[in-house]
Amino acid sequence: MPEDFEVPLEEGKIYLPDPEYRENAEFKDYTSAYREFLHDQDGFWHRIASELVWYEPWEHVKIWEYPFARWFEGAQLNITYNCLDRHVHDSRRNKVALFWRGENNRERIYTYEHLYKEVMRFANGLKKLGVGKGDTVCIYMPMVPEQVIAMLACARIGALHSVVFAGFGASALNQRINGAQAKVVVTADVSRRRGKTIPLKPTVEEALIDAPSVDYVVVLGTQETPVELVSDIEVDFHELMEDVAAVCEPEIMDAEDPLFILYTSGTTGAPKGIIHTCGGYMVGAYYTTRKIFNVTDNDIYWCTADPGWITGHTYVVYGPLLTGATIFLTELTPDYPDNGIYWKLIEEYGINIFYTAPTAIRMFMKVGEEWPARYDLTSLRILGSVGEPLNPEAFEWYYEHIGGNRCPILDTWWQTETGMHIITTLIGEPMKPGYAGKAIPGVVVDVVDKDGNSVPPGTGGFLVIKEPWPSMMRMVYQNEERYRKYWSTIKNCYTAGDLAVRDNDGYIMLLGRSDDLILVAGHNIGTAEVESALVSHKAVAEAAAIGKPNAIKGNIIKVFVTLVEGAHPSDRLTQELKYHVRQTLGPIAVPAELEYVDTLPKTRSGKIMRRVLKAQELGMDLGDISTLEE
Repeated sequence: MPEDFEVPLEEGKIYLPDPEYRENAEFKDYTSAYREFLHDQDGFWHRIASELVWYEPWEHVKIWEYPFARWFEGAQLNITYNCLDRHVHDSRRNKVALFWRGENNRERIYTYEHLYKEVMRFANGLKKLGVGKGDTVCIYMPMVPEQVIAMLACARIGALHSVVFAGFGASALNQRINGAQAKVVVTADVSRRRGKTIPLKPTVEEALIDAPSVDYVVVLGTQETPVELVSDIEVDFHELMEDVAAVCEPEIMDAEDPLFILYTSGTTGAPKGIIHTCGGYMVGAYYTTRKIFNVTDNDIYWCTADPGWITGHTYVVYGPLLTGATIFLTELTPDYPDNGIYWKLIEEYGINIFYTAPTAIRMFMKVGEEWPARYDLTSLRILGSVGEPLNPEAFEWYYEHIGGNRCPILDTWWQTETGMHIITTLIGEPMKPGYAGKAIPGVVVDVVDKDGNSVPPGTGGFLVIKEPWPSMMRMVYQNEERYRKYWSTIKNCYTAGDLAVRDNDGYIMLLGRSDDLILVAGHNIGTAEVESALVSHKAVAEAAAIGKPNAIKGNIIKVFVTLVEGAHPSDRLTQELKYHVRQTLGPIAVPAELEYVDTLPKTRSGKIMRRVLKAQELGMDLGDISTLEE
């Protein structure tokens, strides 16, 4: 691990939201809200959890036996009762729960009652296949309403779901099916992307060649031509829902029963199966969606993530349904059929909250502000960003051209392992581009050195979480040693694996992964700093920096750059970009090599895979690239 390092703190522009946002926010003053949490941490979470429905109350809010936590010990619940039943039994029965928009203007609408009934029927269908409490169902589907229905149906009967992004190939899918010992796989005939159909069923067939745990494959037909079922174990999605009882009572679950397994890739090796539990995850998802993002039951809410990722689990499915909001879901990509489709959808559906990734925002910047300028975006109330640090230039563009210089931006930091937001700038608080913000009330975060000591403002260090929180992962599936490593890398802390720096006001800037630090002639250079400096140049759309071994300096910096439309590679531009980095960060951070590329390797959740670039550059093995976007 690197030693702590100095980071120059420059005072950038501060955005002050309209006072109306603070007046309507859950927390009207960050300092007092956070102080109240610290005064009585268990009492804080007791009050949040009490807003949800439990069959049996908890005996203890938290039992902490380092490094293992149990939350809401003794409580019983079912998360789908809170997502569906209580809304149907209340006043939201005929309210729209989900708008779905497909290609060629296809649309489907589900009220809360309609979604409730579909979930119960599919849950009974799974029971018909022998699925019960504690079994695992692998869901490998495109972004269609049935994906949400399948997830909720599993939770309804106490089965774990393991959602696998439908862009994965057969090998990655097989690895995840076997890893979770899935009893049933739910899939579709095809997915649609940019006007093309991508077969899914053949991928599943290949993945099942060596998957002995699977008893059945449920196949959703999405095309006019009926899907051909060629095996005794294959079952049609809709036929499974026929001749079953209309009512499926929710399985009573203990708070610490597992809810789902979600696989996430590390920098090397096999993907890790992160386990989240019923009670704590529900509370964390509800709390951050309702009180941090300020999603209300009057909102039409669009998170662009796929449910195959944790953002899709928490902020597409569970969080908004727990609040009684209306979800917007689409299979459309931001550049098809044209570069204005997302803004058209926001106008047509009156989207109030829009949550997307920095990589998408930079793509929007690249094609120009004339696209959003064609549409009425005044329905937007709150903007969000997730996946990686939002550089200042992207923040300012997002704020001006999408938010109309009025919508607060929540630049959120969190992980698959955390289950919920950990750091952001609360609605109503001053926003600092480049800084995610502060720890939300409910979590204790610090920036420390390798021995766990807090570092002063302006000194880079390791981002850690010092106290347990409800939606924390409970285990890495069948790998306790890997779980313990999160809590033992730095003593008495959860180590996130990210480098960060805190300013004098307590705002935290993410500098990149701890393995994304480049040691150049004895100086630690954060890849995020170099990349942000390059992206601040008008010709650069995206950039990725790596360290390249050098006999004299230890490492030199090499950057890979994609340009905005209308900009072209040239020796003159290369020199201009290097000078720009020199003026921004200083001579030690100037790239020794700069290569122009058309695209950068990214995970399907939008994170740049710098290790792939480094492996290619050095002729090394690429490691696990199952999350690599095609």
